[in-house]
Amino acid sequence: MEDLLKAVADILRSSKNAVALTGAGISAESGIPTFRGKDGLWKKYRAEDLATPFAFQRNPKLVWEWYVWRMNIISKAKPNPAHIALAEMEKEGIIKAVITQNVDGLHFRAGSKNVIELHGNIWRIRCVNCNWKTVLSSPPTQIPPICEKCGGFMRPDVVWFYESLPREALNKAFKFAAQSDIMLIIGTSGVVQPAASLPLITKDHGGILVEINVADTPLTPVCHYSLKGKAGEILPRIYEYLKGKFE
Repeated sequence: MEDLLKAVADILRSSKNAVALTGAGISAESGIPTFRGKDGLWKKYRAEDLATPFAFQRNPKLVWEWYVWRMNIISKAKPNPAHIALAEMEKEGIIKAVITQNVDGLHFRAGSKNVIELHGNIWRIRCVNCNWKTVLSSPPTQIPPICEKCGGFMRPDVVWFYESLPREALNKAFKFAAQSDIMLIIGTSGVVQPAASLPLITKDHGGILVEINVADTPLTPVCHYSLKGKAGEILPRIYEYLKGKFE
């Protein structure tokens, strides 16, 4: 493993456009449940009941109760060493962007600045009628929240099943993927599209793929390096090699 860590650190040190793609696995180490893992949320709940526009139309209170439950978990969570290592690499000018499938905002809280949120942000809400948006600092007490502008229902500004990803975020992600000479693929299942196609874009443009995950994924066979283990342990070690603390 140490030889792999050194090799990845060397590649990052000489890179010009390194990016990271993160999924639920990186935040699982902060205590936030994943969706598709062994004990993932979709093993316990039906997505059709909680994470579709039709579910919200049918029962907005139920959907909001589920999101308030998730908000309460996220509000207690803290960025872990993996989030912090990525933020430090960005400060050093190594990581140019973090493309994330997560909606918890932990990358921002860790100090990352250039974060592309493919699936939205759980703390941002928008009106289903007029699309007015605002950001919450804590879970709402009124369920569902009411729009200050038109009186319509507010919903979490996240991407639900049957919805398209925000075009601006997706275009940025594709651009960074195409320009990237190394992509760190961290804690993502590799099955959710179009995020799962981003590493393939990087590879098609000659970039190197480094997967960091506790288990194999559909992306493992196409990666140049596969580092098995927790991101909160692996990424700080890579950063320490980058800083010359280990030789």
